[in-house]
Amino acid sequence: MTIIGIDPGLNGAIALLDPHKPTQLVDIFDMPIHVVARGGKTRRSLDPQALIAIINRPLEHVFIEAAQAMPRQGVSSTFEFGRNFGIVIGVVATLEHPCTFVQAAKWKRSLQVPKAKDAARARASQLFPSAGRQA
Repeated sequence: MTIIGIDPGLNGAIALLDPHKPTQLVDIFDMPIHVVARGGKTRRSLDPQALIAIINRPLEHVFIEAAQAMPRQGVSSTFEFGRNFGIVIGVVATLEHPCTFVQAAKWKRSLQVPKAKDAARARASQLFPSAGRQA
């Protein structure tokens, strides 16, 4: 069986892991999105059907990074993030996967993942050495 970790942001990702081989990623996906042009601007939104296609499989557990409003984030951005978080929860619930919400600070602390993006990538390479070789 597989466990999944989901960062529900539009720039987030979905990591599939075998709990019996904790240093080997089964697979990793960028959060599936639609890019739609409206009024000369492009908008990104979560693609629920693609999310279903990724996580509709036998799973032991799903861990979702708990969402919260970010300081100084605009009202529209906060609404969109909450909408996407709700879609992730709805898809997981519809597929009847057991689920746990985890604060970002908690999982990062337990895995010793730094806040800086480049340092976090380096730590991910240490935790999942085979993932960098996937093409």
